[in-house]
Amino acid sequence: YVLVGLQKQDISFCHPEFHKREATLMSSRNATRADFEHVIDSMKKGLVDPASFITHEVKFDQVATEFASWLDPANAVVKAMIHFD
Repeated sequence: YVLVGLQKQDISFCHPEFHKREATLMSSRNATRADFEHVIDSMKKGLVDPASFITHEVKFDQVATEFASWLDPANAVVKAMIHFD
């Protein structure tokens, strides 16, 4: 189950249900529209090269064999890209 969204209020969930599902909760920083506009503008001006963050790339049919290695800190994955050709 994946939930992507922007929430400004508190988020709550049922603790027993969360553990029963052995769920993982991950989040990213809270960015504003102005933050995104600044980043997009910086990319347009060539100040930030988003491709430089891509450290690993695989085709979709390779994900099952490669995914576990992405979780190993020794492999220094910053951004892994999956190609759906």
